[in-house]
Amino acid sequence: MEKKRSYPFLVLLAAALLLAADQVLKVLVLRQLKPLGSPVTAIPGLLEFTYVENRGVAFGLLQNQIWFVGPITLALVVVISVLLFRYQGHSFFSYAASALLLSGGVGNLVDRLLYGYVVDYIHVLFFPYVFNFADCCITVGAVCFVVHYLFLGEHRERKKRPPLQHAETDTREEP
Repeated sequence: MEKKRSYPFLVLLAAALLLAADQVLKVLVLRQLKPLGSPVTAIPGLLEFTYVENRGVAFGLLQNQIWFVGPITLALVVVISVLLFRYQGHSFFSYAASALLLSGGVGNLVDRLLYGYVVDYIHVLFFPYVFNFADCCITVGAVCFVVHYLFLGEHRERKKRPPLQHAETDTREEP
């Protein structure tokens, strides 16, 4: 087996490990943090852990729209999985983006299917929203994708190629 062919499987393994970490964290939050009913300060003035049931998507948008969010998430997971094996121009950043986006998307989808909401618990105090590990994976994965696309993607190679040379025609009339 060629070394490059094993990378997609390693990416899926990394995604599975990240997904497992996300789900373990959420179980701990449900068992330990939810019963407290109040935030736990980790770094005073900066970071606290607080239990929130998010029935929407990022920033609380699309509240109670699981019928809409679930299928879109599932479709994106399928597209990323197919591209993971079919796309030929991968870089470290595209592989990292794939693992992170898959794990984060599936992690939040599992919550929606199990509980009807996403378990959020990380609150950085200068940011008004509460989020979770899966959200962090999605955000970092999106940044990795942008880095790959802007700086390493195949479209950059096409732009570097010199344009086709056409025979110059002289449209001037001779005197």
